[in-house]
Amino acid sequence: MFKTLFFTIFIYIFLPITLLADSLAEEKELLRSAAVQTLIKELGLRESYTPVSELPGWSKPQKVLVRVDRPERLTGLQAVAPGVEIVPVTSPTEAALEAADAQVMIGYCDQEILAAAPALHWVQTFSSGVEHCLANPGMHQGNKLLTNGQRIGSPALAEHAIAMMLALARGLDVYHSNQLKGVWQRNIELGSGEFLDLEGRTVLIVGLGGIGTQTAKRAHGLGMRVVATRGSRREGPAYVEYVGLADEVMALAARADVVINTAPLTDRTRGMFNAEFFAAMKPTAYFISVGRGASTVTADLITALKSGELAGAGLDVTDPEPLPEGHPLWSMPRVIISPHAAGRSDRSREHAAIDRQTRSREWPGPPG
Repeated sequence: MFKTLFFTIFIYIFLPITLLADSLAEEKELLRSAAVQTLIKELGLRESYTPVSELPGWSKPQKVLVRVDRPERLTGLQAVAPGVEIVPVTSPTEAALEAADAQVMIGYCDQEILAAAPALHWVQTFSSGVEHCLANPGMHQGNKLLTNGQRIGSPALAEHAIAMMLALARGLDVYHSNQLKGVWQRNIELGSGEFLDLEGRTVLIVGLGGIGTQTAKRAHGLGMRVVATRGSRREGPAYVEYVGLADEVMALAARADVVINTAPLTDRTRGMFNAEFFAAMKPTAYFISVGRGASTVTADLITALKSGELAGAGLDVTDPEPLPEGHPLWSMPRVIISPHAAGRSDRSREHAAIDRQTRSREWPGPPG
């Protein structure tokens, strides 16, 4: 497969596109295909040694439920799954009504669907985190496969984290507040923080998985010194200066100018960013979280910000979530909040194409 893909890219590079495309639509599709292959390489995606279709008990799906906002988005998926009934759904309730004879659910993982789907054996979530899915009793009944979109969404999440870090380091949150009030003020108060030149500063990435690795890559590109932790091993890319284990996080936090949470939610990470952790950080340091909201003890974060133990925070995830109206975090200075939206990207078509390539391997059509 990959030899064929490489040869295709070779043709894209060395032959005029007009020789390959008979129409503008074909030309766009060829260019998109080349972009998809580049993205696969950038994300470090690899084929499993064992395709899902070769796992014990696997059979080719006959009915697949797909969460979509517009039915026309199914066209590409249907093309790689001939003979498979693909049903668009727009809510868990609608999916549950269609689930009785479905083998695959893409986009939702809710107990009402699982309870109504005795034949379901594959659940694909769009998000990186799967803890809400795993909390459903139905996921632990039968032989179910759970896959997520962690690697595909990693670049956007990483850039969102970097954007929050840059905004706080340069005081853009304060300048924007002044802009809304029509105030021209060059000398602004940054609380316990200060304007940071990020080159040469230390960033701690907590959770060196797909999102963490992409975040580390971008921080290194800014000239930052990157250190990280991961749960079980010390391996990391060359641009990460030091990879520590989970029990080293406090010592590394004390040296960091920025801490970025990209960790999944597990029993170990739940509530790990607490009063003790924030007390270990520099009072001039910033805390960024694009991992999971429940890994942060919100009351402790608020206390640390009020007391000046932290210079500021950028939060794409919170606990509770959604953050209710009137919550103290909404009005706190030096806090930037986005509504769990860091994974949004203008490259969604390329991401969908990667997903189609995956399905084409797992749902092979008839030969010829």
